[in-house]
Amino acid sequence: MMHNYTTMPESQKCTGSIDSRELRFARAMVFTIEEINNSTELLPGIKLGYQIHDSCTSVPVMMHVTFQLTNSLDPVFYTGANCSQSGMVKAIVGESGSTPSISMSRIIGSFNIPQVSHFATCACLSDKQQFPSFFRTIPSDQFQADALAKLVKHFGWTWIGAVRSDTDYGNNGMASFLDAAQKEGICVEYSESFHRAHPHSRIQRVADVIRRSTAVVIVAFTASAELKLLLEELSLKPSPPRQWIGSEAWVTNQDMLKFSFCAGAIGFGIQKSVIPGLREFLLDLSATKVASSPLLTEFWEDAFNCRMGKSAARDDSVCDGTEDIKTLQDPYTDTSQLRVTNTVYKAVYAIAHAIHNTVCQDTQYKTQCDKLTRIESKQVFTQLKKVNFSKNGYNVSFDANGDPVARYELVNWQKRDSGGIEMVTVGYYDSSLPEGQEFRINKNLTWVEGSTQVPLSVCSDSCPPGTRKMLQKGKPICCYDCIPCPEGEISNAIDSLDCFPCPKEFWPNADGDTCLPKPVEFLSFDEVLGIILAAFSGAGACLAIVTAAVFFHHRTSPIVRANNSELSFLLLFSLTLCFLCSLTFIGAPSDWSCRLRHTAFGITFVLCISCVLGKTIVVLMAFKATLPGSNVMKWFGPPQQRMTVVSFTFIQVLICTIWLGLSPPFPMKNLRIYKKRIILECALGSAIGFWAVLGYIGLLAVFCLVLALLARKLPDNFNEAKLITFSMLIFCAVWITFIPAYVSSPGKFTVAVEIFAILASSFGLILCIFAPKCYIILFKPDKNTKKHLMNKN
Repeated sequence: MMHNYTTMPESQKCTGSIDSRELRFARAMVFTIEEINNSTELLPGIKLGYQIHDSCTSVPVMMHVTFQLTNSLDPVFYTGANCSQSGMVKAIVGESGSTPSISMSRIIGSFNIPQVSHFATCACLSDKQQFPSFFRTIPSDQFQADALAKLVKHFGWTWIGAVRSDTDYGNNGMASFLDAAQKEGICVEYSESFHRAHPHSRIQRVADVIRRSTAVVIVAFTASAELKLLLEELSLKPSPPRQWIGSEAWVTNQDMLKFSFCAGAIGFGIQKSVIPGLREFLLDLSATKVASSPLLTEFWEDAFNCRMGKSAARDDSVCDGTEDIKTLQDPYTDTSQLRVTNTVYKAVYAIAHAIHNTVCQDTQYKTQCDKLTRIESKQVFTQLKKVNFSKNGYNVSFDANGDPVARYELVNWQKRDSGGIEMVTVGYYDSSLPEGQEFRINKNLTWVEGSTQVPLSVCSDSCPPGTRKMLQKGKPICCYDCIPCPEGEISNAIDSLDCFPCPKEFWPNADGDTCLPKPVEFLSFDEVLGIILAAFSGAGACLAIVTAAVFFHHRTSPIVRANNSELSFLLLFSLTLCFLCSLTFIGAPSDWSCRLRHTAFGITFVLCISCVLGKTIVVLMAFKATLPGSNVMKWFGPPQQRMTVVSFTFIQVLICTIWLGLSPPFPMKNLRIYKKRIILECALGSAIGFWAVLGYIGLLAVFCLVLALLARKLPDNFNEAKLITFSMLIFCAVWITFIPAYVSSPGKFTVAVEIFAILASSFGLILCIFAPKCYIILFKPDKNTKKHLMNKN
């Protein structure tokens, strides 16, 4: 439109039909003012006047009417009773939308005219630097955004879609919600904006995004008018079932309940209230009242599809006065859900209290008001900051930002048995309560498609214990893969970000969610290997005892006496100890068993080898004694033989004593060999001590083998040196192979190798040295004669 700035421009006209809900808000303001004017307690003797302007939800129209209000220019659509003073505006109730309220506040803020909005919720309006004179009786969207984020988190929804009005209300409210949702770990698949003034293709595109999306839950921060357009588009080609989460702008709007596929929607609404007398006032519309107001005339004609008086064309039906507003089903007449209407009621009362505190003085007996005092809007603005009163059970006050205490009802759209949808209050939210206690649900909810099960809306299923989350490249943090924990680590919580290692003596179970004690492994008497080795040990000891018994029974026979029977019995005794000492290697290691097993093994084997060495020397000496003129046997008789055995054994005792004194063996839990189990074994303490004991045994064995080899071809018919040679060859072969097998065997098999070496070498000695003699004694007694033994080859 072109302006020449020389004539008054034409007033902008509203387009579209009247909003019955907004008309109810305006009529509620009139009702409240009349109630105050009839009160004897609030502003007694003073009548409040008012003007009502229609902004048509258009910012340019709203700007125009704002300047009309500030300049006291008419016309007005609705006016109050006669006023004694000129109509300078002292306060403004409105606007319903955030965007018009922002524009209005920027204008009137400079004049210190207080503005009390009943429905503008944008958090930006709490900024006193930009909007110093703005107040509201509805909570800021910041509180609602926080409440919605906590609601989404409460039901475990981490993957949501978001739609918003492309207005200050929608954009700022959604920005606050997305910020709160991010803090709660909620991810947004898409965030789309649209406006009713946008091309229809824009709304179609948003609907297509919803249809293609995987998020089941949609948070809609929109005005009713915008969402209505989107839902109408979705109804043409329904999307998969969606769970709608609504802001108070539409979720408590009765007109939206006609969209049945939104059944199960939940959201926060202003607390429902009861305003006595309001319904009767709304329904008290006479033909005179309707005709005197262009707003009421337009409403009446739209509601009853007729035309009033002169406005009726030839083909239109004329309103004849038989129309009954009481039978009308319309948002204007619906007072079952008085929510925003109550914020209008409280806004008017807040302004009245501010004026009352300016011109009236309350005494003990009565209230006196100065009717002639000319008040300024700045005085009302100052007093509004201080108001604090209760009306119909609701407290009204403002904080430093002009905001009230945020209290919401949690509303759920539930299907009736008749098939319709009703709004049911199922919980509450109170921002004044301590952290974590603001939100409570006290009734059962129904969800999308009437289900009683909470719908699932996640990008990825929760990772069970035993796994950790690994983010998918290029996607939000709510989209991830579940990766099993590495070996030796667990996670014992759902959606664990990391796995943590078990303590050293523990290992994860098969599911990877619990650390269990590692099984302790040692060679025990209960397992097959331990039983077999123990049985061979016992059998060897019994064999040595039986052999000793046979020898003792035939101790006077030539074959027993032929080679120092005393050494033979001592050798059998030491072999018995060798067999039995292997038993100390079986069972759970302890301090005493660790010290005993190695020292007993070392000493008994040295005693055994010393006896064999003594017998070898006796053979050599005996041969030399048969030579003419030799008296060598007197230098190696029984006393010298005993002394030899004792001396060699004493050296080993001394080595073992030093070993035990400086660094003895001790029980140890070996965690290095196996990851999943503990090997309980005897640590050597000092490896030098252990290898010194073995080295000394090996030295004696080699010395004995060399002497036996020298004596193996002596001419006696029964030459014991040959038997000793075979036994020592077996002994040395066993212990030479023992060393690499001992070093390379893991865990309890190390002990088994050592036991096997003890038993094998012991059996080698007893079988090679004593078996032939026992055979002759028991089965060839005819060869057990001195004549046979002395016979030369």
